[in-house]
Amino acid sequence: MKRQAIAEALRDAIAEEMERDETVFCIGEDIAVPGGWGGAFTVTLGLEKRFPDRMINTPIAELGFFGIAVGAAMMGMRPIADVQYGDFLFLASDQIINNAAKMRYMSGGACQVPLVMRAPVGATGRGSQHAQSMERYFAGVPGLKVVAVSNAYDAKGILKSAVRDNDPVLIFEHKLLYGSKGARTESGAVDATSEIPDHDYLVQLDRAAVRRTGSQVTILSWLLMLHFSLDAAEKLAGEGVDAEVIDLRSLSPIDFETIGESIRKTGRVVIVEEGPKTGGVSAEIAAGIQERFSAYLKAPVVRIASPDVPVPFSPILENAYRPSVAQIVQAVIGFKF
Repeated sequence: MKRQAIAEALRDAIAEEMERDETVFCIGEDIAVPGGWGGAFTVTLGLEKRFPDRMINTPIAELGFFGIAVGAAMMGMRPIADVQYGDFLFLASDQIINNAAKMRYMSGGACQVPLVMRAPVGATGRGSQHAQSMERYFAGVPGLKVVAVSNAYDAKGILKSAVRDNDPVLIFEHKLLYGSKGARTESGAVDATSEIPDHDYLVQLDRAAVRRTGSQVTILSWLLMLHFSLDAAEKLAGEGVDAEVIDLRSLSPIDFETIGESIRKTGRVVIVEEGPKTGGVSAEIAAGIQERFSAYLKAPVVRIASPDVPVPFSPILENAYRPSVAQIVQAVIGFKF
């Protein structure tokens, strides 16, 4: 066992999969610059020395290199495409939505697109065009599997599972959870390190995980908000409220089986996401809960999200914009127990 941060765990996962399967390669912006950072957040640091022919630097042209990745996947390769910031997925969205996600369906199952896409998201002092939470835009695309990692153990196991999957998988990673060091240390970073076993392991792509058991309220969240939710649950325990916290991990498909097991026990639900509230992933989850588990609800589902405005650049405004631990606590206290 060794303790690792998310960036380190992802790096090891990529290296192990490239050693295991020669069809795996990485493509993206500044991912293999000698003496560079290893991508924007150090995930691919040093891999160009180990795999000089399978670490491909690209121009800042997301539509182009995602097209290369889709074509390579269709021809039997297993690419890992890396964008510097999740916001740049907008530029690649035609390839992702119209090609990667649809080819299996359009070919009657004859064509597979085993493509992994990695995208850093979240507000981290970089302004409106480098700070968005992009999950909302892709979770509803048929043909895509969408996951979000909140700790190093899951990051490694989910990436390895995604590489071995025969469908396109989009992995969201939060910039404040990487645990990068040196020049890429992030102000306000949260500890998402894990004990990582030495042996090979996989984490299912379509399952949520109960991070804290409780009996009175269910808190659903992912990425950075999962850590805020756990902090809130500890504070709620001091108020005599027993909260269960679930890390959704899979945003498409959504694991309603695990969610339902919790709701049958607690009868109350709070969903926390970093993105804007209108049209967010939490809206889809809330609708799914109402359709499936309304008979078990003791109160309406509560959603906590950011306001419907662009992410502000000012650190003070950014912290006011993003949901806080205090907001989660207050939302739960609002229930009548």
